[in-house]
Amino acid sequence: METVQVALWAVVLLVVVALVFDFMNGFHDAANSIATVVSTGVLKPGQAVIFAAFFNFLALFIFHLSVAATIGKGIVDPTVVDPHVVFGALVGAITWNVVTWYYGIPSSSSHALIGGIVGAVVAKAGASALNTGGILKTVAFIFVSPALGFLLGSLMMVLVAHIFRRSTPSRVDRWFRRLQLVSAGAYSLGHGGNDAQKTIGIIWMLLIATGYTSPSESLPPTWTIVACYIAIAMGTMFGGWRIVKTMGQKITKLKPVGGFCAETGGAITLFLATALGIPVSTTHTITGAIVGVGATQRASAVRWGVAGNIVWAWIFTIPASAFVAAVAYYVSWMVF
Repeated sequence: METVQVALWAVVLLVVVALVFDFMNGFHDAANSIATVVSTGVLKPGQAVIFAAFFNFLALFIFHLSVAATIGKGIVDPTVVDPHVVFGALVGAITWNVVTWYYGIPSSSSHALIGGIVGAVVAKAGASALNTGGILKTVAFIFVSPALGFLLGSLMMVLVAHIFRRSTPSRVDRWFRRLQLVSAGAYSLGHGGNDAQKTIGIIWMLLIATGYTSPSESLPPTWTIVACYIAIAMGTMFGGWRIVKTMGQKITKLKPVGGFCAETGGAITLFLATALGIPVSTTHTITGAIVGVGATQRASAVRWGVAGNIVWAWIFTIPASAFVAAVAYYVSWMVF
């Protein structure tokens, strides 16, 4: 593969921008990890973000880098990638994250990044440079991950209701205040494992394209892995408080037992997707699980209007970030 040797300072600058995106990913998606555990009163917000950040980083030692490989080599033709493409992709993803964070909309940082990569590559080389299989697999999970989260969350709720049918509400609440710490930790582990790898993937893509690492290497440099897990954990520690309220209270009211079921259903979905190397949205996953838990109580327990607004944000994420990325690519190419 032909590489373009680029000044080290330019590569370092783009790596820093990628880590800023990773930090914002944690900041933006912190609510997905902690909304249920905060809204049920099991942990205070400050405790919850530290708790979630710890498990985000712990994922470094648990998961294989399958998702990073998909982002780095499976979405677009690596031979067309250059620093302008990476710059455009990151600008597109960061812009969409800032807009949705400002308005408190729990959109997907993952799909914003994928949309950014697609937009920048199409702007440079056209649609023929896209890896259709990798993109279709990712797009399919826009629908599969919330559906699976919904199914697992609702099944968990039905199962728990059956097991504890003879227990008093106070006993159930006491048990699940403890168990929710386990489920919240598992979900944060899945969040870190899937989301940090997306930034590892784009930095890996950059290093290959600029000749600073070999495309024959099966793993990216160790420093990229550690840096990305640290960045997402730090972002989670700062939290995304605008989105906590939407995720934890506006969709449906949760008790500790509901929070446990939603987080467990979401965690199982994330573990499965990460093992398969599929970059999924933690936002989509936990939203589906929360809706599933609410729907087992009664359909009116879910505020479908709020859930519907979130779905619209999902639909627009990839095209919106792709458009911004294409513009940023052209600006970068003309200026530099």
